[in-house]
Amino acid sequence: MTRRGTKHAVAILLALAMGGAGAQTIEAMVSPTALVVRDAAGARVVTLPGMPVLFCGLDPFLGWSARWIGATLGMGAGHAPAVLVQGQAVPLAALLARDGWLRLERLDDGAQVALVERRGGWACAPKTEAFAQMSEKVDPRILMGVAMNESAYRGRPWPWTLNVAGRGMFFATREDAHAAIEQLLAAKRCDFDVGIMQINWCYHGKRFASAWDALSPATNIRAAEAILTDNLQRSGSPMKAVAWYHSADPARGGPYFARFMTHFQRLKAPQP
Repeated sequence: MTRRGTKHAVAILLALAMGGAGAQTIEAMVSPTALVVRDAAGARVVTLPGMPVLFCGLDPFLGWSARWIGATLGMGAGHAPAVLVQGQAVPLAALLARDGWLRLERLDDGAQVALVERRGGWACAPKTEAFAQMSEKVDPRILMGVAMNESAYRGRPWPWTLNVAGRGMFFATREDAHAAIEQLLAAKRCDFDVGIMQINWCYHGKRFASAWDALSPATNIRAAEAILTDNLQRSGSPMKAVAWYHSADPARGGPYFARFMTHFQRLKAPQP
């Protein structure tokens, strides 16, 4: 059997496993944490873990959820409710988190992407929300201001960004950015900055487990927090901590801090 034929067969088996005499279908999605499921015994409410992400209100979520009405609901790993997505059983909670409607206790890769790309309900969240959700030590407004200096693209920080020897490069996906990093590493280069906080690989690559890990928004943000914290301890000055993120040379760090303050002041204005 060809590889394509094997994938098709697996998809059929998954569909059969999720269907059958005891099949359940989604009759309604009331909120990101509650859906009505119907089976042979009738209708019942199923709840999902996590917090709804409804910064944009309920109506946009209901519009998104319409595509899943009538979908077969099965049980994935750990008996979690799952739906078929491109031939694979995907836990419904993970799908909701990936599309930006549910905040699970643990922000996995999909949920981090939803946050920084402002998918689903995150689209109407405060601009600092991704940093508030993924930072541990530093004020989210400071991190947002630095990120706007570092990776701003179309008015917001963009996680799939590289700067190679002074040339900014913006990619559509994490996969595309990762492929570019792998090419640079294969060429024995380290003169590039990575991710939403533009962490320099020559100086700070050791902070990451891999190139893929460096692009993780939460990992990248926490590396920036560590750098800012180190700068503060060495300089004793919050202003220098930010300026030194770019350069300890006042001729370069000073203008960088001025740009940061422009972004920081804007964050004090009312936000959507």
